[in-house]
Amino acid sequence: MDWLDGIFSNAQQWLFEAAIQPAMFALGLGNLLEDGYGATGWLLAGLVQVAVLLLVIGPLQRWRPVEAVTDRPGIRTDILYTLIHRLGLFRLGLFFALDPWFDELFGSLRVAGIGTFHVDQLWPGVTDLALVSFFIYLVIFDFADYWIHRAEHGFNWWWSLHSLHHSQRQMTMWTDNRNHLLDDVLRDSLLVILAQLIGVAPGQFVAIVAFTQLSESFQHANLRVSFGHVGERLWISPRFHRLHHSIGIGHETAGKGTLGGHNFGVLLPWWDMLFRTVNFEQRYDPTGVRDQAEAGRDYGRGFWRQQWLGVKRLFGKG
Repeated sequence: MDWLDGIFSNAQQWLFEAAIQPAMFALGLGNLLEDGYGATGWLLAGLVQVAVLLLVIGPLQRWRPVEAVTDRPGIRTDILYTLIHRLGLFRLGLFFALDPWFDELFGSLRVAGIGTFHVDQLWPGVTDLALVSFFIYLVIFDFADYWIHRAEHGFNWWWSLHSLHHSQRQMTMWTDNRNHLLDDVLRDSLLVILAQLIGVAPGQFVAIVAFTQLSESFQHANLRVSFGHVGERLWISPRFHRLHHSIGIGHETAGKGTLGGHNFGVLLPWWDMLFRTVNFEQRYDPTGVRDQAEAGRDYGRGFWRQQWLGVKRLFGKG
C-alpha cells in the first residue's frame, strides 16, 4: 500500500507542477495552490478510473453483454456525467460552494471542544496500518452509504431526484454517475462530514472514493456476470446490482407499488443481508422506472433537461 501511495504522490506532484500550478498562476489563483494540489489528486484518480473503464470494463461489456446496445445518445449523456464527476469538476463546484460552510462548521465544533475521533488509532500498531485502516474506513463508509441509499428510496422528495439514476433503460459502465446534482450534493456532503468526524486523511479519502467509484462502474456494466453463491455474499456483482435497477423490483415494495426495493448495498451485500433487503435471484430484468416504462413519464434525454425535470419533480410539477 505504501509503495502504491508513493507512486500516486509522485504522479500527483508531477501533474501539479507541469500543468495545474502554471494554469493557476495564469488565472490569478496563486493564493489557492494548496487546494489546487489537493484537486490534482482527484483529477489524477479520475484519469486512472477512466483508463480502467476504457481498457478493462469496456472490453468485458463487449465480451458478455446482457443486452444489445441501442441507445447510444443516452449513453453519451452518461459519459458526460462520468467525466464531470470523475475528473473533479463536480468537486470543484462543491469546493467553491460548500467548503467555506464545512470549514466554519468544523471550526465551531473544535472551538466547542468536539474533536475528530480517529478510528485508525483504536489499536495502535494494527488499525493504523495503511491496508487495515483503508479496509476499516471502507466498511464504515459502505455502511453509511447503504442507509443513504435507502433514504434516497424511502423519502418521496429524495426519490424525485434519485429516480433520474434509475431512469436509464440501457445500463452500462457509464451509468453510475447519472445522478441529479442535488442528489449528489446531499450524498457527498454527508460523506464529507462523516470523513471529518472519523478522521480520514485527505489522501486516504481520495483512495476510498476512487476505489468505490470503480467498483460501482463495474456493477452498472452491461455485463452478464454473477460471482456465484459465495462470491455474491462477499462483494456486489453486476447481476446483484442490476436487480436493484429492475423495473418494479429494485425500487418498489413487492406487490404494493410503494417506495422500497432490494439490494441497496454499494460495495458489500452484508447490509442487505443483515437488514433483509437482499434478493439473490439469478435474473437479468429490463431496467428503468415503472412510471417511465408503463406511463411514458419523461425523465429527459440530455444533461440539462434531466436536471430541470428533476427539479420539477422535486416540487411536484413534473
